Amino acid sequence: MKKIIIILFMVVVISVGINEKEHILIPDNAIRFRVIANSDSIEDQKLKLSIKNDVEKELYALISNAKDIEEARNIINNNINKVDSILNDYNVEYDISYGDNYFPTKEYKGITYKSGNYESLVITVGEGLGKNWWCVLFPPLCLLDEQNNLSNAEYEFYATKIINKFRNN
Repeated sequence: MKKIIIILFMVVVISVGINEKEHILIPDNAIRFRVIANSDSIEDQKLKLSIKNDVEKELYALISNAKDIEEARNIINNNINKVDSILNDYNVEYDISYGDNYFPTKEYKGITYKSGNYESLVITVGEGLGKNWWCVLFPPLCLLDEQNNLSNAEYEFYATKIINKFRNN
């Protein structure tokens, strides 16, 4: 009987701890990156991901060593032509917007991305009526999960570490 009570107590404590877990919030001084597909067709969604991969690779290479948000901003502003060049290779209609853009709330692997207008680089393909993909470009969280195939706990640990590093600068 004691074992059952102890086990139930532990289950309750763990459940409360999980439910009361504080969410990690991305700092307001972050730069997001978003690609919006023309439509939800399979072809348009594949195109969105292809564009995302090419642009993300270029952007990450450019800003991965940025020491603060001002440096990241300058790098992005000075290299919009490279993004434009990548998109021109796809021979599709598109729009590039760098500035304040609206994002809905999103939760990913224990991190809360609050809704609101955020500094961001947004690529809209065609009519922009399809599902979108987005991540935090600075602090550099975009490739954190894709490169390392991290569990939720590992992702939260590394994301917190990166966020805190740039929050303290």
